[in-house]
Amino acid sequence: MATREVPSSEPIQANAANAKTERYTRPLAIVTTLFFMWGFLTCLNDILIPHLKSIFDLSYAKVMLVQFAFFSAYFLFSIPWSKAINTIGYKATMVVGLLTMACGAFLFVPAASVVSYPLFLTALLVLAAGITGLQVSANPYVDLLGKPETASSRLDLTQAFNSLGTTIAPKIGGLLILSAAPLAVAQLQQLTPEALHLYRVQQASSVKMPYTVIGFALLLLAVLIGLSRLPTVETETNPSEHKANDSIWKHRNLLLGAVGIFAYVGAEVSIGSFLVNYFGLPEIADLSAKTAAGYVSFYWGGAMVGRFLGAPLLARFKPGYLLAICAVVAGALITASMALNGHLAMWTILAVGLFNSIMFPTIFSLGEAELGSLSGTGSGLLSMAIVGGAIVPVIQGVIADHVGLHHAFVLPVVCYLYILFYALEGSKPNSERYATL
Repeated sequence: MATREVPSSEPIQANAANAKTERYTRPLAIVTTLFFMWGFLTCLNDILIPHLKSIFDLSYAKVMLVQFAFFSAYFLFSIPWSKAINTIGYKATMVVGLLTMACGAFLFVPAASVVSYPLFLTALLVLAAGITGLQVSANPYVDLLGKPETASSRLDLTQAFNSLGTTIAPKIGGLLILSAAPLAVAQLQQLTPEALHLYRVQQASSVKMPYTVIGFALLLLAVLIGLSRLPTVETETNPSEHKANDSIWKHRNLLLGAVGIFAYVGAEVSIGSFLVNYFGLPEIADLSAKTAAGYVSFYWGGAMVGRFLGAPLLARFKPGYLLAICAVVAGALITASMALNGHLAMWTILAVGLFNSIMFPTIFSLGEAELGSLSGTGSGLLSMAIVGGAIVPVIQGVIADHVGLHHAFVLPVVCYLYILFYALEGSKPNSERYATL
């Protein structure tokens, strides 16, 4: 009796997997443009800080209100945006976030016209409110758009394009915004009130054109995202493992991960915010603001290179171990920079960017592990923790006003020590912790 050969199901499964991968490639490419855009805008703050400091003659602590206004938006708006995702979905949330960002960018025009520092801070808050919407929606969207075991690698790759934006921004911002050399404090004090106002109007006008172009680019991107066909993704949960009384407050890896995001963003932003002024110190490099702005690109460029290199490493090695190594090296480099002078101190702190590279996507993915249906809420909590970028720079500004900028970088070192703890111990999800008890 002849037997009929049953074809193997493996080719069918392989074809299905390939089709699914191909279906996700285009949406990932589209969403990656959002990562680039908010990275570019976030890093422009590093150029605004020395610019506004000279215009309004601000202390380090007061000028860090730029970062405070910007990153406070993450704390204020992350939960509302996470609720928006549940109501209107990921795609619509991205579009609304882009429109909000455009409004913030256009607000820079009246802020520069009336030369109002509070209005500049308001524009930054609105701009960052929109970026928060992108962070809350795009990060978990990328995290869910594929296999869970490659989430860290996938998110790291998209974050690499975020770093591309942060790498380009200082160079372009330096050329457009810092084109005119600012007057020294002694020269400003000699000006009459009328002359001082005219000087501030002239200096502030340099932000009008860049942010107007950015505003229109954001409107165009909102239209493109709105017309794009992005797949709907849902959090997959195993009903047998779901607990009716489960809560984000029962997931230690998430809660400690939020502190980790706070520490990482606080350290990264604080370092980047002070680099232009740091490189201008006589004992470091004595560079002009415009020249120093070009070197800031190496800091953010290191993060971009590290993320492209980190994507395959995260897919091969345990993310927690790689995170620990990066935290140790970053802390050591900052310590060396504080102990050294000259260009050696400059290049050691620039090298920190390379080891910052995998930190955000790795902490985010480790914090989201085993959340299941709570992933959206967990993403909101992790995004709220980005407020570290508002608080840590201000504290470092206060330290710099009292002990000098050269040794104020001790605060980021403390942040990296916490990240080391999270990488080795705090990131273990409940199932892993209970298994070792």
